[in-house]
Amino acid sequence: MTLAEARERVAVLQRTLAYHNHRYYVQDDPEISDAEYDRLFHELLALEERYPELRSPDSPTQRVGAPARADFGPVAHGQPMLSLANAFTESDVEDFDKRVRERLGRSAIPYVAEPKLDGLAISIRYEDGRLVQAATRGDGAVGEDVTGNVRTIRTCPLKLTARRVPGVIEVRGEVYLPKAGFQELNARQEAQGLKAFANPRNAAAGSLRQLDPAITAGRPLRLFCYGVGLIAGWEEPLVSQEALLTWLRALGLPVNPDWSLVTGAEGCLAYYREIADRRKDLPYEIDGVVYKVNHFDDQRALGTLARSPRWAVAHKFAPEEALTQVRAIEVQVGRTGALTPVAVLEPVMVGGVTVSHATLHNPEELARRDVRVGDTVRVRRAGDVIPEIAGVVREQRPEGIRPFAFPTQCPACGAPVLREEGVVARCAGGLACPAQRRQSLRHFASRRALDIEGLGDKLIEQLADAGRVVTVADLYSLTRDELARYERMGERSADRVLKSLARSRTTTLARFLYALGIPEVGEATALALARHFGDLEPLMAADEEAFMAVPDVGPVVARALQTFFAEAHNRSVIAALRRAGVHWEPVAAIATQGGPLAGKTVVLTGVLSDMTREEAKAALQARGAKVAASVSRQTDFVIAGRDPGGKVDKAREWGVPVVDEARLRAWLNE
Repeated sequence: MTLAEARERVAVLQRTLAYHNHRYYVQDDPEISDAEYDRLFHELLALEERYPELRSPDSPTQRVGAPARADFGPVAHGQPMLSLANAFTESDVEDFDKRVRERLGRSAIPYVAEPKLDGLAISIRYEDGRLVQAATRGDGAVGEDVTGNVRTIRTCPLKLTARRVPGVIEVRGEVYLPKAGFQELNARQEAQGLKAFANPRNAAAGSLRQLDPAITAGRPLRLFCYGVGLIAGWEEPLVSQEALLTWLRALGLPVNPDWSLVTGAEGCLAYYREIADRRKDLPYEIDGVVYKVNHFDDQRALGTLARSPRWAVAHKFAPEEALTQVRAIEVQVGRTGALTPVAVLEPVMVGGVTVSHATLHNPEELARRDVRVGDTVRVRRAGDVIPEIAGVVREQRPEGIRPFAFPTQCPACGAPVLREEGVVARCAGGLACPAQRRQSLRHFASRRALDIEGLGDKLIEQLADAGRVVTVADLYSLTRDELARYERMGERSADRVLKSLARSRTTTLARFLYALGIPEVGEATALALARHFGDLEPLMAADEEAFMAVPDVGPVVARALQTFFAEAHNRSVIAALRRAGVHWEPVAAIATQGGPLAGKTVVLTGVLSDMTREEAKAALQARGAKVAASVSRQTDFVIAGRDPGGKVDKAREWGVPVVDEARLRAWLNE
């Protein structure tokens, strides 16, 4: 491979891995298996080692996870949350042990071996024994504030139980869903007509990163702790991982009981085989085991690399594979308009499960693998996730079969297919695409969008299937008599839906933009757009350059916005919504500079009488304030409604001013 070819391949891999990082860490909706991600990652790592000049500071090999979502406040970790290097074979583990022994100059090294849970990494901060903050890994340096959600996890203590505790301790652990809890959650999802989660890891991540802690509280999340970051106000030194796990349990924190102290590569591999044999009987999902050098002096001597420590490694379970034939290639249109090629297979058993379909991920991967109808392929299941095609058996390819031609028009609605940086193909039909119809209706009616009460999944399904509601604008032409005829509906239910539809006609520009379901546009981005443009007309007339001038809007979001508003289908639906009476007050006059709220960090607590917490949050943000989830020393003031709880006590303890709802109204009216 020439330098020019390597440069081109590195650019593609960096772009592809960054995209999949976003899907995995930010959207909790991965498109590829861990095994496929690892393969791409190691290909990039090998190229960057061969051509160091191609390694950039923002390469996925130099980072951990993905940037924090704007929906949650940022949290800087007291110490970085690193990722782990991977081992896939016994020789990889032996090589790891050899490197450790050579660096330390010793003949045998003790390790703590632990199951590698398939969940979401978390850092929980305790001050004087009380839980004050919890954050996701984020990019390793800055994570997302999920304190309110972590407080709902029953196995996570709000107060450490030991008599003596550190002044400050950041506890590191994994939030996960037990197998039984995962099955229970999916049964509940299906009963409510919602999409089932693909695997426990997605379910755990999606549950933990809800904007509404009440949703998280309804999910059977669990926690295991395995490490610490920053510790202050504690004079007794910890000497080993073994001692740390014992101490964490003594503090009242949940620790996985299946860890073991082993010696050398032989001990590690024996533990690996034992856990692999017990894997199906464990009450939680794992995708491998982790080996950590036991003594902390040794860990410090070994040090760390850019994204992982030299003293630990994750030994992944091998994926299971089988051979079968490709019957057809279908292109499915997802709820966000993303087009995914799927191979229809001759059914085959893989890891005890009959597999008849396998994802081909996206157009770029399909072209790179060159999978064709009639090919014999290796199908793989790794980590009990969606099956994928691991490779084509080229020597068995029949003569005359042609490469698959990816469609240029959406198979569901005929709208143009747009390619996003070569990775994703997306239908431009948006609000008018039938494949996206149900999801568009659900999202439009959701509480944080236009909040249409009574318009549940069952009714949406009936309206969409009957063809009565083709776009969200059709909701406003529904009548009492026709609503009452649908299953589980009567005149009283119909009246409730119609009253809610009438209320939803009066909204805010930010809520309306969010309700449209524009790809890449969440609540925070919708609010930033509303504050920047003031009204819909200048926003719809903007180009990519104008969108890029909005804080936190990058090229991907700008392109998504321009594409959405350029589509005649979407403009037609928006016009129909305006004719149906959906309206808002322009926000151009709201000042975001100056005033009593600009630049202030605010915490809301308790029940407000004149507005919902979401409405108060939007109003505060529109006036330049930052609304945080928990009280810290950086909080400027706390706004307390009825039954405020412990946040007021914490504010008074730290001297943070507490104001009432009357003061909030006065500020909002200035």
